[in-house]
Amino acid sequence: MKSKLFAAAALAVIVTAGGAYAKPDANQMAAVADKARPEADSKRDADRKPADMLEFAGVKQGQTVVDLIPGGGYFTRIFSKAVGAKGTVYAVGGPPRPADPSKPAPPPPAQDTIAADANYSNVKSIHAPLASGLSIPTKADLVWTAQNYHDVKNVPNIDMLAFDKAIFNSLKPGGVFVVLDHRANDGAMVTNTLHRIDPAVVKKEVEAAGFKFEGESKLLANAADDHSKNVFDPSLRGKTDQFIYKFRKPK
Repeated sequence: MKSKLFAAAALAVIVTAGGAYAKPDANQMAAVADKARPEADSKRDADRKPADMLEFAGVKQGQTVVDLIPGGGYFTRIFSKAVGAKGTVYAVGGPPRPADPSKPAPPPPAQDTIAADANYSNVKSIHAPLASGLSIPTKADLVWTAQNYHDVKNVPNIDMLAFDKAIFNSLKPGGVFVVLDHRANDGAMVTNTLHRIDPAVVKKEVEAAGFKFEGESKLLANAADDHSKNVFDPSLRGKTDQFIYKFRKPK
């Protein structure tokens, strides 16, 4: 009986409007198993569950994927292997910070380093101000942003409707936009203090741009997180209560 209950609970972890959670396929599992990934990234897999994220987002061979605000490139490398040689990954981040002549030159942004790595030759790096919206050379199958939507809210004078519409316009008909972020309490305005966001705010803003909400994953939910701490708090970092919303551009 316990095993049956456990199996039922596992299937309920990720639920979309179209049905229940499906297991990652062999290609998605292989992308995560890539030996060229940094060890520091691989050590985070137990907490971030990347193969399940690929399945939830629907990442397949040959697709065009945008990793929006890729940070250290954790998902960029995984997307690269998941879409394969016939696919393309655009790592899109803001302009690099200006160099301080009084200090040693900083290392290049991770997205540039990954794009220059022969192991990830299908990755293209783009730097552009976030306030200008998203612009890529071709239409994408997926735009993905992890733990960054709340940061966009903090950009001075940002027009979130225009930002989300730019993402909408960058996608093919039927394309997907996935937002993964740290959950805040209902109605809490803490994007610049606790680095969290109310999921209802994300849903309202993204739907206003023309997207249809398709479902959510609760795989990174953590009931032990009461949403009162900064996400960088050492006692919680890497284990915050996170929501993953999937939106689709109508065909």
